[in-house]
Amino acid sequence: MSILRSKYYDYPDGEDAFGKIVATNKYAIAAGLAWSTFDVLTLTKPQGYIPTLGRFAYNTGPLMGMATAFTVTTLAATNIRGKDDKLNYLIGGFAAGGVFGAWKHNHVAGLVTGLFLGIAGVIKKMSIEQGWEFFPDSPTHQYGGVNIAKNDYTLMADRPGNWTTEAEEKK
Repeated sequence: MSILRSKYYDYPDGEDAFGKIVATNKYAIAAGLAWSTFDVLTLTKPQGYIPTLGRFAYNTGPLMGMATAFTVTTLAATNIRGKDDKLNYLIGGFAAGGVFGAWKHNHVAGLVTGLFLGIAGVIKKMSIEQGWEFFPDSPTHQYGGVNIAKNDYTLMADRPGNWTTEAEEKK
């Protein structure tokens, strides 16, 4: 399996640290690049390539650090405590909040962010344990985009090849 296709829950908690770090950092990089693009185009408006790259690094780097801190702390808490429960995710959320507080030079912001991320982690762990999704997929069709080939836009879809009509069965 390709390392870039790894997902956080491919292995149980406490295993495959590198794969879990890659899985969380994919989202951190995407969010960091999106926020950095918005920041560069609308807020800071740096002049030149080097200051622009600096803003991208300033925004994306700490988000990657937060993702890595959450993953490594959750992994360590799972292995040290010997339990796979919600408290590990709460501890990981506070570790990520600590990175945020250090980035913003504000320990109160880090504590509040840690509490928020810890609660979000506990809710995510509950959804995994109980089998529900916090953000389920939309049942509607997507018009345009990357995955449009999987949609069926016909009014009446063809039957699968092994289906027969009632008249054929009576013969």
